[in-house]
Amino acid sequence: MRNESAFHSPIHPQDSEIKTFGCRHATPDFCGKNGMPKICAFVRADKFCLSPPHGWPKQFLKLKQTELPGNQTS
Repeated sequence: MRNESAFHSPIHPQDSEIKTFGCRHATPDFCGKNGMPKICAFVRADKFCLSPPHGWPKQFLKLKQTELPGNQTS
């Protein structure tokens, strides 16, 4: 299963630099932690991924910046 837009989708209010609400991997089937109890969003009741992609912290900050007032692009 591919989810190309997951990494670039707007941040969820519960996302942070170290966890995501839902899976942010473009190819979750290849994630080494896919289905791991207590880590993977697909098997956690709260839907949090505690092992987002390696580049997620940088992407989180980038997405957060684009959401700040005055930073909207036309």
